[in-house]
Amino acid sequence: MIRKQTSFLVFIIIILSMLLTACDTGPNKVCIVLDTGGENDKGFNEYSLKGAREAAAEMGLDFAHIVSASINDYAAHIDNFIDEDCDLIMTVGFLMGDVTAEAAREHPEVAFAIIDVAYFPGLGCADNVEDCYTEEGGLDNVTSLMFAEDEVGYLAGTLAGCMSESGVVGSVASMEIPPVVRFVTGYQNGAKAQNPDVETLNVYIPDFNDPVAGKQAGEDQIRQGADIIFGVGGNTGNGGLLAAHESGAAAIGVDVDQYYTFADVAPSLVTSAMKNMDVAAGDTVREFANGALTPGIQLFNVANGGIGLAPFHDWEGRIPAACITAVNIADSGLRRRVIDTGYAP
Repeated sequence: MIRKQTSFLVFIIIILSMLLTACDTGPNKVCIVLDTGGENDKGFNEYSLKGAREAAAEMGLDFAHIVSASINDYAAHIDNFIDEDCDLIMTVGFLMGDVTAEAAREHPEVAFAIIDVAYFPGLGCADNVEDCYTEEGGLDNVTSLMFAEDEVGYLAGTLAGCMSESGVVGSVASMEIPPVVRFVTGYQNGAKAQNPDVETLNVYIPDFNDPVAGKQAGEDQIRQGADIIFGVGGNTGNGGLLAAHESGAAAIGVDVDQYYTFADVAPSLVTSAMKNMDVAAGDTVREFANGALTPGIQLFNVANGGIGLAPFHDWEGRIPAACITAVNIADSGLRRRVIDTGYAP
């Protein structure tokens, strides 16, 4: 009799477990594919990972991440996460656009979010990947996290153009892709708005993780008279910041407040042109966990606080009042949309 009762109880427990599993339809796992440059790049990757991971822990979700050694890794990493039953896959970076679109089209049951690529919800990219980039096509399971880099670049350029004593400002950029071009274009036009005669130097280096080439480029710009260097693009841009620091020039960081993430150059950093990727990635995970994540484009700009200049830190009190006023005027103009940053897609 006892054996029969035990067997019956085991049977009931198994049935209840199956029912509970069947009823558990909420998301369980969030996964993020990082671009090249590593998870400790002091900027883009590091803070996207930080925001997503912290939000997943807060919401009680399983979490996994992987770093791409090269662009050839993207598709395989996404496929692996699909096989691991990730409910939300976040991809970090413009270069992952096509492979993310392909995976989203093939797996409509999986939610995707991508940083720096604008997709439109709608027809599901029925014909080809390029359709995803138009209003006529789109992906109903993809959320695009976009930043107005040209706006915060403009603010950084306004400050640089006003502060430069040599009349030459430089920028050391990584790959010539839209987010990086937006930063550089805004920076140069912001500087010229302050000083029409300013000379703006820039170089694009086709790698996010080449600090040696970045440092060499920064040193070359300093030899040409640049007294402020804007480092734009992962560890490559960090090389430019290091060149500025070692030569006694001023520096402007990118993506995050690099005063905290790149201590080696902190005394030389006037400010950083910040994209709040940690906030964007974290909010995306929370919205997904709550069933509130919608497909389409979420734009983070000056007006909604999604981007902005970092504090001046060690330079507080050293920046001329006229330059601070110029930045405030530019900020107001961007918020009111009366300033054209000069970037045209």
